[in-house]
Amino acid sequence: MNELQQILEHIGNDENFLLSGGAGSGKTYSLVQVIKEVIKQHPAEKVFCMTYTNIAVKEIEERVNHKNLDVSTIHDFLWDNIKHFQKEIKASLIALANDPDSKIKIDNDGDPVPDNFFDAIKEIEYKEYLKINNGIISHDEVIWLSEYMFRTYIKLCDILKDKYRFIFVDEYQDTHKEVVDILLRHIRQSQRKNTIGFFGDAMQSIYSSGVDEINDYIEEGLIKEVKKEQNRRSPRLVIELANRLRTDGIVQEPSDDTKAPNMQDDGTVKEGTIKFIYSTNPDLDLLRDYLTENFGWDFNDNKRLKELNLTHNLIAEKAGFQNLMAIYDKDPIISLKSAITQKIKDDKKYGRPEIIFDENASFDTVVDIFQLKNRQRQLKKDIILANQADRELYDQLKDVPFVEVRKIYLDKDQLIDDKKQTEDEESKKGSKRDNLIKHLFKIQQAISLYQSGKFNEFLAVTDYKINRVQDKIDLKNKIESLINVEDKTIEEVINEADRDGICVTDDKLERFIREKEYVYNRVKKVKFSEFQKLFEYLEGRTPFTTQHKTKGDEFDNVLVILDNGDWTQYNFENLFLENGSESVLKRTQKLFYVCCTRTKENLVVFYHEPSEAVIEKAKEWFGEENVIEI
Repeated sequence: MNELQQILEHIGNDENFLLSGGAGSGKTYSLVQVIKEVIKQHPAEKVFCMTYTNIAVKEIEERVNHKNLDVSTIHDFLWDNIKHFQKEIKASLIALANDPDSKIKIDNDGDPVPDNFFDAIKEIEYKEYLKINNGIISHDEVIWLSEYMFRTYIKLCDILKDKYRFIFVDEYQDTHKEVVDILLRHIRQSQRKNTIGFFGDAMQSIYSSGVDEINDYIEEGLIKEVKKEQNRRSPRLVIELANRLRTDGIVQEPSDDTKAPNMQDDGTVKEGTIKFIYSTNPDLDLLRDYLTENFGWDFNDNKRLKELNLTHNLIAEKAGFQNLMAIYDKDPIISLKSAITQKIKDDKKYGRPEIIFDENASFDTVVDIFQLKNRQRQLKKDIILANQADRELYDQLKDVPFVEVRKIYLDKDQLIDDKKQTEDEESKKGSKRDNLIKHLFKIQQAISLYQSGKFNEFLAVTDYKINRVQDKIDLKNKIESLINVEDKTIEEVINEADRDGICVTDDKLERFIREKEYVYNRVKKVKFSEFQKLFEYLEGRTPFTTQHKTKGDEFDNVLVILDNGDWTQYNFENLFLENGSESVLKRTQKLFYVCCTRTKENLVVFYHEPSEAVIEKAKEWFGEENVIEI
């Protein structure tokens, strides 16, 4: 009995199910098969499919275009099912805020939050940012709030089951435990019938928010497991390596489908290659030259080749957007502000004596009051003022009221949000890019449309008017000026694109400049050519990507760089030695598994200065003949 037949049997028995499959097993294909069969067998019933990203939503909608199917991300699904119950939402937020074990906090000067706290607010809203005292919640709060409400209000469970007879979860391992509890525990309070199906792979659970252990639900009898053990993507050597890395008992084998991507014309599985390369020289150009000369790898072919690094920070310099990354991820003044606000929160949380100060006092005054210290016991302010560049940044904010500085927020996700987004998705929940970066993307996307000859689409997204031949000539010159920006700054290009009608400065950008002046003043001085490199990277047009971002992708040639950077969540040496913190080991093992299983042909893992013990383990995993020093 194949996987589809097993799943349909569980559905027929009114049993929830889990399809567990390793990388390359075709889980999404199975999900689509199940959805189509369920719609065919139950034409009067509605089906819901939730997944992790907007990209995945679009893919499933394209594969199954049917009026009975609704698809969305997890957060949108939850909010859509609770947002109309405003009375219950407000009561739940207050109850959670008054629960010392809850992660939801409402500032009420240390006093319990009264039942009428939200009476003056028309409705609670879900947005990209959190201002809970103003009735605005964000992504995490939607998860925690939904879990509480489905646990507390049975009528919500009844309504959900009435709405959807079938709920399927793609990439379940990335789903919050609270969501799994809603679907497998809380809605059981309702006597109505429905079936929950999960599709995914425990070994690809690489996000800290994901459900860690699905076996608990299996052991309780809440769900029946179906294993999918064939691999349709990977060559034989990669399958064997992946099996050595798995810890959950699933042992993959090549597909018995002779038309599977990893099969050759004669019906046998591709052999593939796996190499573990190490060196005392950290220069990756040496490695790239070696792979180019000895294996014919083309590092300009980003469709067939990917170099996987752990973080965007490690890629930024290679890809050429290091100055933008430094602004969004390492701003010293905003880090100082964040340290002060964290101190305030911690004092309140742990009942410590709070430092009394005037929120309207200047930032400089508040910094002096808090006297924050680093490990060297020096004042952070002293360190900042000792550096000329940092001093200039500090001078921009030192006289600004602390209450205003406190609102300034910088995070690298505002710059390099992992989700590729179309113009339609820009306004949807889940887009973390700030309005300045979104505007720069609009400029570059308009340029790209013109370059690729999509003139009608270009005209649709710009205010440019073509009424005569000369207009076309002028447009060509204006676009070329924006393509070959040379040393023009981001501010100069924004003004030029606005003046020429390529991308008009709108209310959102003007509001950003007005309200986030400090951030804008930093970004506007960066060369636009650096943003162009960021654009190329995020659009997948470079050979670089993060190890996290590649999940779900596949390439002929994959190079994995084992470099921890300054992360403590991963440790590649402990991965090979199989020791250290259990949680770090498990997290690293899963990430490495995901990286290795992206390849359809050839895999290379690079390690700088491994110990002898690491080299010995590499020989065990990769084969002695495949461990190479350069």
